[in-house]
Amino acid sequence: MRSDLLKDGVTRLPHRSLLKALGLTDSEMKKPFIAVVSAASDYVPGHMHLQGLAQAVKDGIRNAGGIPFEFCTIGVCDGLAMNHKGMRYSLSSRELITDSIEVMLTAHPLDGAVFIPNCDKIVPAMILAAARMNIPSIFVSGGPMSPGKVCGKRVGLSETFEVVGRYADGKVTDEELMEWENRSCPTCGSCSGMYTANSMNCLTEAVGLALPFNGTEPAVSSARRRLAKETGERIVELVKENILPLDILTRRNILNALAVDMAIGASSNTVLHLLAIAHEAKADISIDDIETMSHKIPQISRLNPAGSIFIEDMNEVGGIQAVMNELSKKDLIDLDALTVSGTQRERLAKAKSADGTVIHPIDAPIRADGGIAILKGNLAPEGAVVKQGAVKPEMMDFTGTAKVFDGEQEAYDAILNGGIQAGDVVVIRYEGPKGGPGMPEMLSPTAAIAGKGLDGSVALITDGRFSGASRGASVGHISPEAAEGGLIAFIENGDRIHIDIPNRSIELLVPDDEIAKRREKGILPPKPLTGYLKRYAKQVRNASVGAVFED
Repeated sequence: MRSDLLKDGVTRLPHRSLLKALGLTDSEMKKPFIAVVSAASDYVPGHMHLQGLAQAVKDGIRNAGGIPFEFCTIGVCDGLAMNHKGMRYSLSSRELITDSIEVMLTAHPLDGAVFIPNCDKIVPAMILAAARMNIPSIFVSGGPMSPGKVCGKRVGLSETFEVVGRYADGKVTDEELMEWENRSCPTCGSCSGMYTANSMNCLTEAVGLALPFNGTEPAVSSARRRLAKETGERIVELVKENILPLDILTRRNILNALAVDMAIGASSNTVLHLLAIAHEAKADISIDDIETMSHKIPQISRLNPAGSIFIEDMNEVGGIQAVMNELSKKDLIDLDALTVSGTQRERLAKAKSADGTVIHPIDAPIRADGGIAILKGNLAPEGAVVKQGAVKPEMMDFTGTAKVFDGEQEAYDAILNGGIQAGDVVVIRYEGPKGGPGMPEMLSPTAAIAGKGLDGSVALITDGRFSGASRGASVGHISPEAAEGGLIAFIENGDRIHIDIPNRSIELLVPDDEIAKRREKGILPPKPLTGYLKRYAKQVRNASVGAVFED
């Protein structure tokens, strides 16, 4: 066993003495040692209950004859970090979490690991760590938050950001505003719509690293606790069977995850994370594969923020397994790919079929192509991403006038203060992985556009990214970014921009000779940076390869 590095032989007497200081017995020394890696904290609603889930996991490990050892990682709540300096630390924390887990699991070698994430960057960071360490591993997330209820309507976090724009227009009273504040986020768990956290938890299940219903079982349910205990029991068997993350994180299963991604209209951030996971796992996946899957996979579910259906509704009709079962009817799932609990075929044998409302039949999809699209053109020769499943029909092919901002805050202020009108394309640049740095999410400006009723007449493009809660004609991840000298750096106010989502195109309608003149002026100098962000900006690559570090 890998843990024999700690406990086997006379030379490990000092090590065993330290383990006995933890209370371990001689009989326990002979059993598998299992890491329980949790993101528990008192600071994040998605993580506040993870200590209880970790205890259930540890109970399951002991039930199956293993010995659990728990430690915690950092974890940023994107909602709390939104629209201020803290958001620059969200995506950038992904690499930091991965590295910290590598440190712990190398310094203290154990036989297997259970990962307990919730929220946006923690899920992919832990998958990256599992791939890097490649010891038997399994995931159980904290589960989704229940939707809130305001004025008799179920709501998610995205609507709370949009109500700020409505309040700025005088459409919401102070009393209504307080009801939104008090009732929108009623429980622990990752925010209730198909935002990035829930998207990644669903894709962890789809890729085969978690048991069925990992992505959809509500955080507050007893079934979530049972799932955690079963996950703890299963890891001990995975150690015995020596099933490793890289046996699962293959091109076949990552394509399975991409198929689900398209079918459920998941967050555009999944593009970043799946590319990064493929890079770490050395699976042959590129942004062009994502575009191929976008054309190939129909969207069969539309959840909040794109609609009024929530994650808990999907759970009640069969969850991600039902989505995959429906896709498999058109041979869109590789059924022979391995998971932590048998093959995909074996898992789907127990899955439900589409209910017709939350999950549409494969023969009657919501749309013929996927919920995410990759756009290319002179503005994004290396690609840009849009969550097309959350774009209004009238904005699918749109030509507008550029209003340019060298940062998110001034754009947000302009939107709230009436500086953006129908027919505009809001351009927010120098917010990419290097230029931000950290590629901050743009939920505040996209929500303000929607809250002001402009999401049917205004587009937004950026080299930053969007929250999974964003909706509308919002095109992000533009690569190369402004800080790399990408064309987005040379857009000027009044330029015309054409966004053609059906034809996967994004073009700046300015003659080449004029663009050449503008390039002679150069780009803005880098921002003065200190600490981790300074190191991050030097190492990170652009969004088209998942914002991974330079090799």
